[in-house]
Amino acid sequence: MNIKLKIEALLFVTGDEGVELKEMARLLSVSEKTVLKEIKLLEQSYRENKETSLQILEVGERFMLTTKEEFADFLKEYAASPIANTLSQAALEVLSIIAYKQPISRMQVDELRGVGSSGSIQKLVHFRLIEEVGRMETPGRPILYGTTDVFMDMFGLRTMEDLPDIAQMEQEMNTALPVDLFFDRYADKEILFDDEVGEEKEEKNEEDR
Repeated sequence: MNIKLKIEALLFVTGDEGVELKEMARLLSVSEKTVLKEIKLLEQSYRENKETSLQILEVGERFMLTTKEEFADFLKEYAASPIANTLSQAALEVLSIIAYKQPISRMQVDELRGVGSSGSIQKLVHFRLIEEVGRMETPGRPILYGTTDVFMDMFGLRTMEDLPDIAQMEQEMNTALPVDLFFDRYADKEILFDDEVGEEKEEKNEEDR
């Protein structure tokens, strides 16, 4: 398989965490010089292609796939829209996984869900429901996420021990339970946030009005 395509795939799955040059070289079993050459070619193709909104950004020792600068205003407008200020079912699912499995990396969340979680994690960080709590001592040192005091206040928890004991419930019922069981009561609602992050209000769906 083309090395450039493998690099693109790595940049995509690592999201805003990015990946170091030496880590890509190790995974691809090639020299750092070869990886850097392919990154430059990929970077040039993104820059010259007017049909893509993506670019490669180098931050410190890490490379990441981001959107081009000309889309900044459009994305800021989206971030301020009502759509962006709600927690979707997917975001609640990611939040519940982090709550029960913390500390946990984004890629571990992806493995549990079977789909990408980068967008949901970014939104949860923006709302201060989760935060970086450390890094894994593995190649690439992925970010580890955990819940915050804002999360505790939002769901009325005094300590993490107030979360339902999923393992015990599974043992009693002799069946596997979804990790987001605790959040089922929020499934029929939109959780809206004011401009001031962390201040939330609940709004029922149209069918409940």
